[in-house]
Amino acid sequence: MRKADLVNMISEKTGVPKVDVLVSLEMFFNEVKSSLSNGENVYVRGFGSFVIKKRAKKIGRHIKQNKAIEIPEHYIPAFKPAKVFTEKVKQNVHSLPESDSSE
Repeated sequence: MRKADLVNMISEKTGVPKVDVLVSLEMFFNEVKSSLSNGENVYVRGFGSFVIKKRAKKIGRHIKQNKAIEIPEHYIPAFKPAKVFTEKVKQNVHSLPESDSSE
């Protein structure tokens, strides 16, 4: 499912115009990105948490030059689903559908 599909579904179910749904969705995404960029986690009860994870320093390899390089510690965004969300997916999804090759 893509963002456009999500907007269409929400618009159909709520009767809210697609433009308003798109603006709301974009604002949600922007606020999550902004909060994480400022070091704040975002918790949505019953859905999950958008959190910042720390990646430790490690040694990587520059393939073209065949040299070891040091990758400094850094932070990445991550999503941790709520237990309710995880349980609902476990109950309803029995096998993964075949991936759509058009994406």
